[in-house]
Amino acid sequence: MESTLFTAFLESRRIATGPLEAVLAAAYPFRDNTSGPLLIFRHDDGRQTDFDWRGTAEDVVARAVPSPAKSGPGRPKLGVVSTEVTLLPRHWEWLNAQGARASGTLRRLVDEAMDREASDPKKRLEALGKILWAAAGNQPGFEEATRALYAGDRAGLEELTSKWPGDWPDFVRGWT
Repeated sequence: MESTLFTAFLESRRIATGPLEAVLAAAYPFRDNTSGPLLIFRHDDGRQTDFDWRGTAEDVVARAVPSPAKSGPGRPKLGVVSTEVTLLPRHWEWLNAQGARASGTLRRLVDEAMDREASDPKKRLEALGKILWAAAGNQPGFEEATRALYAGDRAGLEELTSKWPGDWPDFVRGWT
């Protein structure tokens, strides 16, 4: 499964885009900035994500990014939640015929579906829309830009956002 990208904005200025660790490290110096909100967004779904900024930059990253599980005897702690799955007999037959156990096969299938969904152009535009509504609502021509976004008018969207300050034009162009 591929790593989720994040972007941090301070007002209309893009601070960083990349893996969570890098974005948090780049955004850390702006955590107490009074000129405007520091906003961090997930690229896969466009959700704004909040972080505990107490301590050093390393402390912030350590709290936000789970450390890899240590290998050793016993079952690794993966945050496994046990719930019931109801399937028809033909589904259980197919699962039992797979090389891995049913749980591993189901996890792999869910991960593959999540990866496909993250690369779906419609989902990507929905995620961009969430980011724009949260962070760019005061930009000139915002309403027209969102209309162009949801109408699938990429050229119109890029034209309207080209007048926005900071890195907004490049950021939007990177999504379309």
